[in-house]
Amino acid sequence: MAYDLITMGRIGVDLYPLQTGVPLPQVTSFGKFLGGSATNVAVAAARLGRSTAVITRTGDDPFGTYLHEALKGFGVDDRWVTPVPGLPTPVTFCEVFPPDDFPLYFYRLPKAPDLEIDAHELDLDAIRDARIFWVTGTGLSEEPSRTATLAALAHRAKAGTTVFDLDWRPMFWSDPAAARPFYKEALRHTTVAVGNLDEVEVATGVREPHAAAQTLLDAGVQVAVVKQGPKGVLAVSSDGETAEVPPLPVDVLNGLGAGDAFGGSLCHGLLEGWDLERTMRHANAAGAIVASRLECSSAMPTPDEIEAAIAAGAVK
Repeated sequence: MAYDLITMGRIGVDLYPLQTGVPLPQVTSFGKFLGGSATNVAVAAARLGRSTAVITRTGDDPFGTYLHEALKGFGVDDRWVTPVPGLPTPVTFCEVFPPDDFPLYFYRLPKAPDLEIDAHELDLDAIRDARIFWVTGTGLSEEPSRTATLAALAHRAKAGTTVFDLDWRPMFWSDPAAARPFYKEALRHTTVAVGNLDEVEVATGVREPHAAAQTLLDAGVQVAVVKQGPKGVLAVSSDGETAEVPPLPVDVLNGLGAGDAFGGSLCHGLLEGWDLERTMRHANAAGAIVASRLECSSAMPTPDEIEAAIAAGAVK
C-alpha cells in the first residue's frame, strides 16, 4: 500500500510535569506520552484521517514497547520502528511556564537509537511511493542517520511531496555552520521546507522571513513555510502564491507540540490540494489547539475541533 505520509526521525518518551509553573526540582508527578517531532507529525496526520507510518528506532526496553503500543493506539504503522540493542529509548523532560517558557531536557545518551537508522535497512520503494515523505534536520546531525536521510531523499527524487522540517536543535550540533552543508544537500531533494525563524536562518543564513522564504525557493523547493511566532506564518510558493496568516488567539498551556500539530495539518492540506491560505489557517488552528493542552501526541486535534476553532476565530 502507498501511505499518505511517511515520516522519518525522532521518537521517545515525553515525561511532562503535571504541575505548571513549577521548576523540575519541585515537580512531584509526571505524565508519560509518546514523543518525538517526526513521530508526532505522523500522529497528527493520522488524527486527521491519513494513513501514516514512521521510520525510527527505539531501545530494546520497556519504554520501546510502550512506544509501539502508543503508535498502534494512534493508528500509526510501526513496521519500520526497530530496536537497537544496548541503547536506551530516549526520554525528554520539560518545564511548563506558560505562556512562552518551556525548557526541554533531552536524555539521548550515549546515543539516541533514532540516529542509528541505517540506509541499508530502508524500504526505499515505500518511501518513493508515499504521497508525502517527511524528514527532519535532527536526522542529519549524526551518522548513520545522516546518510540514511540523504539516501532516502535522493531515491525519492522529489516524487510526490517531500517535506524537510528544518527542526534545528542546537544541542545536537556543534554549531550552525556544521549543519548548513547538510541542510543545503537535503534542500536539493525537497519540495516543501518548513521552519521557524531560527531554523530558516540555520538553513539559509537569512533571518528576515520574506528573504529567507525566497532563499529556500532559490534552493529548489516549491513551497517555503516560515513560522514567525506571534506574527503568524508566512508561506510562499514558486509559482508566486503567498499567504501570511496571523496566529489564532489561544491561552497557551504548553507550546511544545504546536509545531508538530501544524506539520500534520500542513500535510493534510497539501494532500487535499488546498490553496496556501486555507492550508496555513488550518495548520495554525491545529497548532493553537495543541498549545492549549499539556500533552503533545495525545493532544492532536480532530477535524471537527480544528474547524470549530477556525469558525470561532480562537481556541475556546
